Parts: sequence; C-alpha cells; structure tokens
Amino acid sequence: MKKEEPPKARGDKSSYTDKQNRQAEHIETGYEKRGLRAKTAAARAWATVNKRSGAARRAARAGR
Repeated sequence: MKKEEPPKARGDKSSYTDKQNRQAEHIETGYEKRGLRAKTAAARAWATVNKRSGAARRAARAGR
C-alpha cells in the first residue's frame, strides 16, 4: 500500500520556481500601483501565475 503524503497547507509557495516567484512579485507590484490592498494584490498575482503556468492543473492531477 502506498503511503500518502499529507496535503500541503494552503498558501504554501515553496514548490514554485524562482521564475514564478519573480513573476508574482512583478504582477503584485502592478496591482498595488493600481490601488489594490497588498493582500488582494498578492492573491490575484498568484492566481495569475497559476493560470499562466498551468500549475493549478498540474496540482489537481497530482492530487488524484
């Protein structure tokens, strides 16, 4: 029987690449310049990175 790993905590960014981290930081800065709060800007930035990189689809497949 295969031992299952516990699910990662929501918001854990440790598995993202350096490129994805840089992209999220840049996108977040842009949202903040538009007047969004920092927390909202960060959430939207990571959502954008996930959409662009397909990370959400890969994570969903890995969880099966």
